[in-house]
Amino acid sequence: MTTQVATARLSLEGVEYEFPIVEGTEGEKAIDISQLRAKTGHITIDPGYGNTGACKSSITFIDGEKGILSYRGYPIDELAARVDFIEVCHLLIFGHLPDRAELDHFKHDLMHHSLIHEEMKKFFEGYPPSAHPMAILSAMVASLSAYYPERNDDRDEKLNIIRLLAKLKTIAAFSYKKSIGQPYVYPRNDLSYCGDFLHMMFAVPAEPYKVSPVLEHALNLLLVLHADHEQNCSTSTVRMVGSSGANLFASIAAGLCALWGPLHGGANQEVLEMLEAIHRDGSDYQKYVEMAKRKDSGFRLFGFGHRVYKSLDPRANILKHTADRVLDELGHKDPLLDIARELEAVALNDSYFIERKLYPNVDFYSGIIYRAMGIPTNMFTVMFALGRLPGWLAQWKEMKRDPANRINRPRQIYTGENRRAIPTFEQR
Repeated sequence: MTTQVATARLSLEGVEYEFPIVEGTEGEKAIDISQLRAKTGHITIDPGYGNTGACKSSITFIDGEKGILSYRGYPIDELAARVDFIEVCHLLIFGHLPDRAELDHFKHDLMHHSLIHEEMKKFFEGYPPSAHPMAILSAMVASLSAYYPERNDDRDEKLNIIRLLAKLKTIAAFSYKKSIGQPYVYPRNDLSYCGDFLHMMFAVPAEPYKVSPVLEHALNLLLVLHADHEQNCSTSTVRMVGSSGANLFASIAAGLCALWGPLHGGANQEVLEMLEAIHRDGSDYQKYVEMAKRKDSGFRLFGFGHRVYKSLDPRANILKHTADRVLDELGHKDPLLDIARELEAVALNDSYFIERKLYPNVDFYSGIIYRAMGIPTNMFTVMFALGRLPGWLAQWKEMKRDPANRINRPRQIYTGENRRAIPTFEQR
């Protein structure tokens, strides 16, 4: 809900125009310029939309200055401590935490829609072993629309939301198995959402696999912390594609492609690749710390600082303790993880990083945990997608129900050639 609190005046070529100022429930203020072009003939320029509110949303609130993140009013640290990922999915998509009966019904639906159509296994066979799991994941999600068409009613919409939540972990695990040449492991209805995913990822024929409670808890926490993050690149992409009337699967597939970029969902992969580079160079982490301090070095420490959070990322503080617990429980002796812990210690104690608020962020810790769990680097963005899916679904659903929604159509300022005549071949 927003309220109009005042008006803003724009003086343009001797004429004054008024535009309403609206305020959200957490005190955020915005100038409503939806009538700017109609009134003045002008548009705004805002590269990257960093100062543009594309929608009103009741799903997620972020205050980067204070390090606040909440889902539907619940602080992220309290959610991470008290509810599991399936409850968070229900909260984001349906607007409230489920009671016991709702939760049981929701879990039942997710368990019984986790299989993918057997014919879709042929799609996996068509990809080369070197195919990136995100390429497979996005294509397979788009392909689901061929098997589950929408008839534009609420029942189909809810069912397809359930199907996508249930099947994405199966598709993700199958993508991994395809990349390493192992047979697919089918989902099991007797395991939790996270336990089932780990089983499909790591079980092999003739060798019993028992899901580690430590890893199951860590994965659950990672998914909770990544479930939504307001109007980021991939979420805005889901909304933009959905605004055209594209079906749910196509909209989510577009979000997956946006997430794939190294500046977005690929950030934790960048962290591990940085650690690998430091290891290849003799593990002299202090050398790279000093390089990061020099502007002329061209080197950047990935996993430190955050574009949104100007203080400590609230998710990172939660994951730090989880990372310590996972590494201690598993007893991993991994040179990359040793380098990561040394860099963490520097960032938390060196005045250069403290003064610039370059704290370890969620990507830093999530990359460490995923590596310790045995998940390969090229699957990191897939893991991010698993967590972010409920947020995308909630945002897509909210967009569909917003009476103010219309097809997204950004404007531009043309800077090309003026009108000119087409030259003859001799004149070119």
